[in-house]
Amino acid sequence: MESSEEEDDFPTHEWITPQSSINSIYQSETEKGIRRLCSELLDLKDAVENLSGNMQSKYLAFLRISEEVVEMEQELIELQKHVSAQGILVQDLMSGVCQELEVWNKSNTEEPDAEQDLELSEIDELLHGEAEDKKGTFLETLDILLAEHKVEEALLAIDAEERCSTELNDPGDISSTEPSMYKVEFLKRKEILVDQLVRISEQPSVCMAELKKVLCGLLKLGKGSLAHQLLLKAFSARLHKNIESFLPSCSIYSETYAASLSQLVFSTISAATKESGLIFGEAPTYTNRIFQWAEYEIESFVHLVKENSPPPETGSALRSASICIQASISHCSFLESQGLKFSKLLMVLLRPHIEEVLELNFRRARRRVSDLARNVDIVLLSPQPGLPHTLDEPSIFTSSGQMFMSIVMDILEPITAMVVLHFGGIILNRLLQLFDKYVEKLIKALPGPSEDDNLMEQKESIELRAETDAQQLALLGTAFTVADELLPIAVTKIFAPQSENKDEVGGYSESVGGVDYKEWRRHLQHSLDKLRDSFCRQYVLTFIYTREGKARLDARMYLEGKGDDLFWDSDPLPSLPFQALFARLQQVASIAGDVLLGKEKMQKILLSRLTETVIMWLSEEQEFWDVFEDDSVQLQPCGLQQAFDS
Repeated sequence: MESSEEEDDFPTHEWITPQSSINSIYQSETEKGIRRLCSELLDLKDAVENLSGNMQSKYLAFLRISEEVVEMEQELIELQKHVSAQGILVQDLMSGVCQELEVWNKSNTEEPDAEQDLELSEIDELLHGEAEDKKGTFLETLDILLAEHKVEEALLAIDAEERCSTELNDPGDISSTEPSMYKVEFLKRKEILVDQLVRISEQPSVCMAELKKVLCGLLKLGKGSLAHQLLLKAFSARLHKNIESFLPSCSIYSETYAASLSQLVFSTISAATKESGLIFGEAPTYTNRIFQWAEYEIESFVHLVKENSPPPETGSALRSASICIQASISHCSFLESQGLKFSKLLMVLLRPHIEEVLELNFRRARRRVSDLARNVDIVLLSPQPGLPHTLDEPSIFTSSGQMFMSIVMDILEPITAMVVLHFGGIILNRLLQLFDKYVEKLIKALPGPSEDDNLMEQKESIELRAETDAQQLALLGTAFTVADELLPIAVTKIFAPQSENKDEVGGYSESVGGVDYKEWRRHLQHSLDKLRDSFCRQYVLTFIYTREGKARLDARMYLEGKGDDLFWDSDPLPSLPFQALFARLQQVASIAGDVLLGKEKMQKILLSRLTETVIMWLSEEQEFWDVFEDDSVQLQPCGLQQAFDS
């Protein structure tokens, strides 16, 4: 039963005898037959073991033979080199013998007999025949080296052949004779070797050491121009590969990516220049090619900087551009030690980009100044120590100055020394425009004489408004502090780091980018004067005119002697309007002493300017003076004494 189950489980093959068949065949065997069968099996086992041992020994013998074949191949190569060297020696010997025979023939003045001529001709034919055999052998050897891509050995063979063969060094035209055919074949193989060297140099995995060997080989073959072109091509390929691997990270390092690109580009230019000098020397032809190639790579670099720059109106773009120009100019200065000057070219290429970034950043700054009131509201959302949380306090105007300086510092802080050197004039002019915008904003904060009737202003969003005298004086003080102290100090820290105190700031008068610093300060003062004059004008007008638009000063009171404003006695006092004006000026002086603490000079100038504004109004008010030209009205005895006493 067990055997039948095994037969069912395992399929039978014709070369496998089932267990049931074995049992049926050998069941009737005697002990002698079984012993004989066991003996046969043991003999078969011994035969298999002998066969396995023979196979292993033959395999080991095969390995030994393979090693001997490799050694024999190396010996054949060495022998081939030796034969080639011996052939060159034999060829040199034959050339020397031929030359000696020619000299001997010329020196022999006697006419040789026929037998000697025959011997000499036989010797010449023998030598020329052997020379032709040597040429054929050399070409065959060279073909083998080229087929096996053994470029170094082929170079040595070609170089040795060119030095020894007078036929190859002959500058004459190629003729139809046999030696000329040899020269043609030699030049063909030389071009094949050049092609092999070019293919090696164009492989992506070729290292610098291998590339140098290839270039030196091309130089030996008289292909210096091609070798230099391959050198620049190899450096360009490596540079572009490095740039491609770096570009995905530009968005991560948005402020420093340009400096990293600059490092890649200019370090590659420096390395290429150094290798060119070591391999090719300082020939003007190669130097000009280096310069042209470097110009192309710098143009590509500037294009990449613009293409991967953050949005130009952002602070990141300004910082990135500043770092870029600082790093690039530094690298150009390093290249000058190698005889390459690219600073001017770099500035020509980068200037439009830098100017665009500066212009858009200053536009953004002007928009922020226009929204200054809203920004101040944000600053004052949290109560400040010692100040109530209200927009009616002078602190809002102090905060406006702080916000303005914050806007200025957002532009000045990213700027580097090279940006100041090349774009300092543009920056100073844009700062003047920004301060003018700030002054215009403050002028709008002053109450005008017809402000209540201006419906357009009522529809505007929340604006800075200086309603009280304290607020208006705080506004003037803030503008004065910005123009006279904060802004010049901030500019000087960037433009002249050696100036550390206020005295040095005041004495700094160098020209920056074509803009004179003193002239720049005068322009700031001029803008500040516009704000002060606007304040004085509106302040005087609100005093002179009533809400109904009538003037408080009437010339007829000095002619008719009527009215409560006049007191006629031996020592008349100023009229009541002028007494009120004097009281207002005293009030302003008192408030200014508190609000403009420590700015006594500004207080004096302000009070003086207020008085001048009244006099200017009187001198320009033609309606006031027309009354005195009327002959029908007599001037009172005291006349305008009260006005003069005022």
